[in-house]
Parts: sequence; C-alpha cells; structure tokens
Amino acid sequence: MFIGLDLGTSGLKGVLIDEDQEILAESTAPLAVSRPRDGWSEQDPASWINAAETVFDALSAKHELGAVAGIGLSGQMHGATLLDDGDQVLRPCILWNDTRSHAEAAAMDADPVWRKITGNIVFPGFTAPKLAWLKLNEPETLAKIAKVLLPKDFLRLWLTGDHVGEMSDAAGTSWLDTGTRDWSDRLLDASGLGRDHMPRLVEGSEVSGTLRTELAQRWGLRPDTVVAGGGGDNAASAIGVGVVRAGQAFVSLGTSGVLFAANDGYRPDPATAVHTFCHALPNTWHQMGVILAATDALNWFARLAGQDAAALTSALADLQAPGKTTFLPYLGGERTPLNDSAVRGAFLGLEHATDTAAATRAVLEGVTFAIRDCRDALAATGTDIASLLAVGGGARSTYWLQAIATALGTPVDLPVAGDFGGAFGAARLAMMAATGGGAELAPPPTIERQVEPVTSLSDAFDEGHARYRAATRVAQNFA
Repeated sequence: MFIGLDLGTSGLKGVLIDEDQEILAESTAPLAVSRPRDGWSEQDPASWINAAETVFDALSAKHELGAVAGIGLSGQMHGATLLDDGDQVLRPCILWNDTRSHAEAAAMDADPVWRKITGNIVFPGFTAPKLAWLKLNEPETLAKIAKVLLPKDFLRLWLTGDHVGEMSDAAGTSWLDTGTRDWSDRLLDASGLGRDHMPRLVEGSEVSGTLRTELAQRWGLRPDTVVAGGGGDNAASAIGVGVVRAGQAFVSLGTSGVLFAANDGYRPDPATAVHTFCHALPNTWHQMGVILAATDALNWFARLAGQDAAALTSALADLQAPGKTTFLPYLGGERTPLNDSAVRGAFLGLEHATDTAAATRAVLEGVTFAIRDCRDALAATGTDIASLLAVGGGARSTYWLQAIATALGTPVDLPVAGDFGGAFGAARLAMMAATGGGAELAPPPTIERQVEPVTSLSDAFDEGHARYRAATRVAQNFA
C-alpha cells in the first residue's frame, strides 16, 4: 500500500491506495490562510503538521497501515518556509498567491540572467523575490535563515528529519537551473544565499528518505517506509491523471486555473509568461499556463449574487454564444500571459438585459478566454496539445467544459468519477520510489465522456475572445 499527501492552500488531503492503485481510504483536514495586509497571503507551517497528524489519524482509523511501503508528497508551490539552524520556523510562510514582492520580482526579471538560467519570468509569487522583500523589510529574519524549504518539503522534514526537495517544486523558486535540474550557484549568490541554505534535490519518483521511527510507531507503519521526492501540486496532479508524455495535457479548474502540457525536452520561452518547469519524472519537463482565479472567480460572483456557485452553473442549459457582457477574472493580478500583478478584474458591457444567468455565463467565458490565452502562449513555444483532460471542481459544469472545448477548438475528455488529483499522484510517486517503477505506473484514467466543441459557435467564441483581449488592454491601462 502507498500513501499520498497533498498540502493544498485550503486543506491537506491524504489517500491510501493498494498495489492496483485503488483508493482504500482518504481524509482531508482544513487549513486557514491569513491576509494581514492587501496582497499578502500567509500560513503557519505548524498548521500543516497538525493537519497531517489529523489525516494520519483518520487513515489509520479507517485502515491498518502496516503494509504501507511508501509515502509521496504533493503541495502548493513557491511558499517561502524559513527555518533557523535549529529547524524552528522564523515567520509565517509567504504563500504562492502573495504579491507583496512584485517590485523585487520586477527588478530581478529585468536582469536577463534570471530568465536565461531558470527558463521563466521571475513572478511575484515565486520564492526568490520573497527573500529580496525580506532583505528590505525584515532583515533581522533574513539574517537568521539557515534553510529555505517549500511547503511540502517542510512536511518531509517532519516525516524524515531530512532537508530534501525535488525538481518540479524547486523549478518554481527562481533559483533552479531548470535545464540541468540543479540549483544555480549564481542565482543563489545573487540572493545572498548558498547551497547550504537549500535542501538537497532528488527526482520526484526517487526515495528522499525513510519515515522517522517515532512516527512509524505512532501510526503502525513500518520503520523502513520510504518517502518519495513527490512533486509540486500540478506536476503531482499530472502524474495522477497520467499526463506524462509529450502531447498529453490537462486543464484544471480549481481555485486557480492551469493548462498543463507534458514535454519530453526543455523548451523555455519566458516572454510568453508560460511556466517551463521540471516534471516529477526524470528527464521530463512540463509547461503551464497559469491563471490566478478560475473557480475562485465563480465563487466570488456567487457570493456577490447571494447564490451557490453550483446552482448558478447547473441552471445553465445549452451553450450560448458569448453576449455583450465581458468578464475579466483578474481579481488578484494575472500570470499567463500578462505577468501583471496590478491588473484587476472587471465586468464590461453591462446592460439592463444582463441578468444573473447572463452574468454567470460571462464569468465562465472570462475564465475560458483566459485559458485560451494560455493555450495560445503554449503554442507560441512550440508545444502542441493532442489530448486534453479536464479536472478540478469546475469540471463538474458541462456548460463550462463546452465553452472551453469550443474556445480552444479541442475536445475535452472527462475522466470517470474518481480522485486523480495531487494526493493520488503523490501516492503513485510513492509506488514508483518503493518499487523502482516509472511512467508506466501513471496511466491515464478511463474516460467517461468526451465534450466536443460546438462548431456552430466557434466564430462567436472567436469574436468573444477578441472582445476579451480588447477589454484586457483597457484594464491594464486602468491599473
């Protein structure tokens, strides 16, 4: 058996799978985010340990864990978890969606060496600019830092006692030479850090350590239980849905939105604002277009309308041509392709005829057009999408899937009911680490149905996307 832990922003999820990759038990523990100032987003790492203990308690209560051979980790990326020389946390973790370091990120990105080595724009949410912000605003904290860990790797420290990271997550720090899959001494030095401040690196499917005896005894696990390298949340999710080879892709409609494509080579193009990261498997990379608000935008509108988000989407019938109302989902800035932390969302083209259903459609269309922007950015790098899976809470809306298929001109496959997310992918990586297996252990799920583009509306969605792009330019000027 194998356990996968996925440390998300709003909760930590654990799954237990058997050798046939069937889920035997699962549990989730909630997490809270602190927003002490505008644009700030923080979390207490101690809450991650508490959540993991809750999940292990639940899993062990549901199933005996003595046969578990490996544990895999997945988690939110980019967070700066700062430890002193006694492994004590120095301050709350600055999360992926925190934009306080936008000026520092812009200054780093203005130096061509960062893009050249990492293959990516230095985004405000990445880890390195957070340390630059600390240098200016909390120098006393910076001076005490002995180790910088990403969130899931803090869980690994608790599990194994070792400081270890892996390639897919490390690629989102702005300190990794993504092509060579190693820390860049030049970039670390530019941040006033050295390799001694970083965890050692393994591949996601490799063994990173073994479970501490104390924890093994507490939950009835074997003392030789291995802990896999694991992956950043999207890389682990890709392992979960079997997106491991060139041409395979998935679109995730979660809090944020992701268009993720696997690659068999390293093809960076930072100017597109596409993320080019290492995959969780050796000698494999991936590219992502990332938007910061997907279901988050729908939930925001649902609160505004005083209705349930699922009720709003289920009330929509057949796909319609985009109306005059255009919605921009930039509620907290945007990554791909804008790289703009200041731009904000908007409704444009409101009229007396705009009712709740029309506004709901506009929100879904706005997120859809943002995903189309990501597809266009991926295409500019030479990445083709031959097959596309849909995952995440938003994928429960047939209307939304029809809009995406039509806007992209690509059929969207919906897997059979099941959990194929980060926790499941992490469990698969645990299986790989424990057994020496590879990509063959991560096949795509069975497809329940395929949502085809509504070709009669293709031109209308092209026109709607053109209006969306024009509205975006207005919003950027306004910001």
